[in-house]
Amino acid sequence: MWTEKAAATAEAQESGCRNRSSISRQIPVVGVVTEDDEAQGVFKPVDLNHVIKLLEETNKDGLEEKQLKFVKKLVQCYQNGLPLRDLAQIFKILNLCAGKIKNQPRFVESAYDIIKLCGLPFLKKKVSDEITYAEDTANSIALLGDLMKIPSSELRIQICKCIVDFYHAEPPKKHIPGYQQASSSYKIQMAEVGGLAKTMVQAMTLLENQLVEKLWVLKVLQHLSTSEVNCSIMMKAQAASGICAHLNDPDPSGQLLFRSSEILWNLLEKSPKEEILQQLSNLECLLALKEVFKNLFMRGFSHYDRQLRNDILVITTIIAQNPEAPMIECGFAKDLILFATFNEVKSQNILVKGLKLSNSYEDFELKKLLFNIIVILCKDLPTIQLLIEGKVILALFTYVKKPEKQKTINWSAAQYEELQLHAIATLSSVAPLLIEEYMSCQGNAQVLAFLEWCESEDPFFSHGNSFHGTGGRGNKFAQMRYSLRLLRAMVYLEDETVNTDLCEKGTIQQMIGIFKNIISKTNEKEEAIVLEIQSDILLILSGLCEHHIQRKEIFGTEGVDIVLHVMKTDPRKLQSGLGYNILLFSTLDSIWCCILGCYPSEDYFLEKEGIFLLLDVLALNQKKFCNLILGIMVEFCDNPKTAAHVNAWRGKKDQTAASLLIKLWRKEEKELGVKRDKNGKIIDTKKPLFTSFQEEQKIIPLPANCPSVAVMDVSENIRAKIYAILGKLDFENLPGLSAEDFVTLCIIHRYLDFKIGEIWNEIYEEIKLEKLRPVTTDKKALEAITTASENIGKMVASLQSEIIESQARQDVQNEQKVYAKIQATHKQRELANKSWENFLARTSNAKTLKKAKRFQEKAIEASRYHERPQNAIFHPTDIKGLNTTVPSGGVVTVESTPARLVGGPLADTDIALKKLPIRGGALQKVKAVKIEDVPKKSIPT
Repeated sequence: MWTEKAAATAEAQESGCRNRSSISRQIPVVGVVTEDDEAQGVFKPVDLNHVIKLLEETNKDGLEEKQLKFVKKLVQCYQNGLPLRDLAQIFKILNLCAGKIKNQPRFVESAYDIIKLCGLPFLKKKVSDEITYAEDTANSIALLGDLMKIPSSELRIQICKCIVDFYHAEPPKKHIPGYQQASSSYKIQMAEVGGLAKTMVQAMTLLENQLVEKLWVLKVLQHLSTSEVNCSIMMKAQAASGICAHLNDPDPSGQLLFRSSEILWNLLEKSPKEEILQQLSNLECLLALKEVFKNLFMRGFSHYDRQLRNDILVITTIIAQNPEAPMIECGFAKDLILFATFNEVKSQNILVKGLKLSNSYEDFELKKLLFNIIVILCKDLPTIQLLIEGKVILALFTYVKKPEKQKTINWSAAQYEELQLHAIATLSSVAPLLIEEYMSCQGNAQVLAFLEWCESEDPFFSHGNSFHGTGGRGNKFAQMRYSLRLLRAMVYLEDETVNTDLCEKGTIQQMIGIFKNIISKTNEKEEAIVLEIQSDILLILSGLCEHHIQRKEIFGTEGVDIVLHVMKTDPRKLQSGLGYNILLFSTLDSIWCCILGCYPSEDYFLEKEGIFLLLDVLALNQKKFCNLILGIMVEFCDNPKTAAHVNAWRGKKDQTAASLLIKLWRKEEKELGVKRDKNGKIIDTKKPLFTSFQEEQKIIPLPANCPSVAVMDVSENIRAKIYAILGKLDFENLPGLSAEDFVTLCIIHRYLDFKIGEIWNEIYEEIKLEKLRPVTTDKKALEAITTASENIGKMVASLQSEIIESQARQDVQNEQKVYAKIQATHKQRELANKSWENFLARTSNAKTLKKAKRFQEKAIEASRYHERPQNAIFHPTDIKGLNTTVPSGGVVTVESTPARLVGGPLADTDIALKKLPIRGGALQKVKAVKIEDVPKKSIPT
């Protein structure tokens, strides 16, 4: 709001700045307004209130001209931008002008000029203006959408241009002293707050037959849809269905389809997907998408057309994920299947007659998208008939073969590899639904032959660039992985025709052979994909051998060997995240399905210490494996040879299998919240097995065919399996148990009795809840059963108490033994110290030595026999003059070394023995040494 004089002043200042442009550093010139200038009215504002009041007046002569003149003057004053503080009044003026258009068409130009100003920057005088005037700004911008109702093409286009300019902000043409431009995203934010997107969506319904205005509105919506807030507003206004339904409207420029598809993309990405799918899943939208896709597929040859075609197919794929979408009813599903297979299977359909795909990137992406949508369509069972008619299985099997030069399309090696892997992955989803077609195409034979090629040494360089080719660069592992996935999907249908055909073709032997060969080819880079291949092989073998003894015999010792190989895997690798956990699960499943029930395989498994390996895994204490391993061990214990192996196993710290199982029981009860005291003793003898869940769960009457909570508890935890294993091992002869283990074993031993009592208690409680009154005999029987169950609980608790007391007494006795041993050690140490002191006294004091000698002689004399036989010769055993108090040993005779050779008592004996002459204790060099005979001398030892 500046007068013409103020604008002239600003221009003069700007001109002065340009004249000084030769200076190296330009300094912006800021217009300084003094109090005198303000007093003189240099920046005298336009009286907006006067303009509003003038526009509100009616029925005066010459009023229209005056009103138009003031509006024009207003527009001229704001050519450099709109101050935020004046925005509300300016838009009120705009609204008044718009209201006069119907009766006074000349106001169209005034409204046009004001709207044009909205494309200019918004200006703020204070930093806080953006917050202060936020509500006024949001309401003002929202008014732009309401003005789209005015039936003026020129005005509508200008409104759209103005909104588009929000996203392409430009700086003010001139610098206005005291003002600065609002942030570049401010208009966009205010448009979101004001809900402009909603009114623009509603404006689409007014422009069905006006192509130019419609394209401008779509351009606006394209910009608005880049925001999540706007996308949510557009979703609520049903923008998706409204735009999609008009995709096929005539438009020579092609902008309508491009902008509409872009808006739909943004809506799917930035708003709740489920709601958008619900809007698009109607017949009208799908028919429009179908016609657009067909036109682009058949008549689109440019790079742009192919890209747009693929975008439309992606949107269709997303819609097809909604089961409620009428893909079959509109005929779109049938056309898509035709387009997906016409290159591989000849068709006389007019839609594909003469059509060919090139090896361009867009056509390559189209082929992959068509494979992908087949997978999505096959989830809807009514589509199966269309898949049969379209010969989808036959088309996909053209890729399940050794790569060779294609006759129809010259795909590159990398493209063909990716399509091959994608086709096999698609077969894994489609083939299980079309078993007859799969068998008629000799599916098993083709897949097994392809696997044989994968295993062969034929030279083949895999590119491994695609998602499906991950981990398969330079080898055939990717092809092998997806082929095995296909076989696994077919085997797990449990269709006897398919499985019998596989076994007759030697699948079991081939799978074992592949497993053995792949072990030797593994390296660290391919470890993850190899683990997945091994897991799939074991699952295929499990599916084929389960419930068939003859197939288990074919599995035989070679199969057991590969199972044992996996069982010997380093336990630390289970935490690597590469897939060892899955492989171990597959291995345990193969033990259950391929070994158990076949006695030769069971015996071989036991002979190779398979039970030891199972217990080693069980000792890892990983809950995810425990249930399955215990189930396997329950079945193995039916073999009479198993018990010896289980009892012979030893874990860390010499732990036995029985101790391990009892430890697992205690851990399970702790997790289940079973009440036990600190010693593991039963607390509640009426409910000794009750878990915390059973305590919280109230007993409710159930039909006879519905298992109760107590029955379900048997299968939901591992206690029943532990009871079964220990029962087969004989509760009375379990090695390596502690007192704590015996306390727990008392409960395990009576598990079945407690569980039966628990179920009867449930029956009794249900009868009470149903307010039934049993006959006297039944009532007595129920009471007797519950009493007997409680008595068993009391008996077990009493036995546990005895074990605990016995252990306490044993602990006391052991403690006393330890104390006695410590006391004896101390006493012996005291005697040794006293003996040493006496020895020191004898060696350091002559009187003490003599006294000890006399005492010794008296003791020796007292011990002698005094009555001597006649003619007996007495041989004295003591040596006269010997001043020692230690007993003398036996006397031996040795040859003494001459003193002259020894060199005296201080000479080095070792040197003397070297026969070197020693004189005066010093070494001297002599020519020879003469050794003389010396007399023998007896010395005591």
